[in-house]
Amino acid sequence: MTAIATEPAKTNMSTVELAGVSHWYGNVVAVNDVTLTIGPGVTGLLGPNGAGKTTVLHMMAGFLPPSQGTVTVNGRPSWRNPDVYKDLGLVTERESVPGFLTAWEFVLASAKLHGLPDPAAAAAKAIGIVEMNDAKDRRISTYSKGMRQRTRVAAALVHDPAVLLLDEPFNGMDPRQRLHMMDLLHGMASQGRTILFSSHILEEVEQLSGTVQVIVAGRLAASGDYRHIRRLMTNRPHVFMIQSSDNRKLGAVLMELDSVSGVELEPTGLQVRANDYGTFTRALSKVARDKDIRLTAVMPSDESLENVFSYLVAS
Repeated sequence: MTAIATEPAKTNMSTVELAGVSHWYGNVVAVNDVTLTIGPGVTGLLGPNGAGKTTVLHMMAGFLPPSQGTVTVNGRPSWRNPDVYKDLGLVTERESVPGFLTAWEFVLASAKLHGLPDPAAAAAKAIGIVEMNDAKDRRISTYSKGMRQRTRVAAALVHDPAVLLLDEPFNGMDPRQRLHMMDLLHGMASQGRTILFSSHILEEVEQLSGTVQVIVAGRLAASGDYRHIRRLMTNRPHVFMIQSSDNRKLGAVLMELDSVSGVELEPTGLQVRANDYGTFTRALSKVARDKDIRLTAVMPSDESLENVFSYLVAS
């Protein structure tokens, strides 16, 4: 499978890079020759179950060695390099929070492990960021799943990392908590931090980030802005919904274009299938002008992340 990339790799101080990385468990290849760079901003890591997402995250975090290739965080190898955690925050998918501790004790312990000069101040700030002040002195065993998740995020943020790796970070959060966490991640990204998160809920990824890395069967299938990725998929017709001052007349004219493979007149307008995105969109405006037809809406209708993901997985 040839990966679809929409932009060159960024070279920034706050980066995670994989170069020709593979990892295998015995005879099973989990990740196969992946090369990618994650730079500042929010990036979604997508893939079907068993595609290799968690293995990729674990190699980035230094939990697993690459069987082949190199994995670096801010230019330093992640494997057998504890110093990498000075710049790295991690929230794993699997919970491992001691229930007998309070949120304050757990986050404070994380601050002390990082050797921060004022661990109490850092812990207080992180707990406030995730809105856990009201419950910080209760035992974690009494928390809901969403509260435990926010506590784990606070522990990952306590040392103000430049790189944040999140595996299913929204698990158990209610809608308000999810919106708050999205705002928090957007704010951190706007400050130049590098944030990579995986999620099985495509709507979350679509709301949080337009940039994705898609892993399919252990290989990098696509990289970049998912809308641009869709436009590079020349093997699938692009579907548009068009509204105009004369839909019947426009439909008849569009059927004559080489870039159009189908036109359907619907109550809401014209559904047009185009073989080439760029050629069609340029021709559409010219045809409408020549035929004195006013275009009121032109909307790609299959550029959602869900469509792009399903196309990549099926290819």
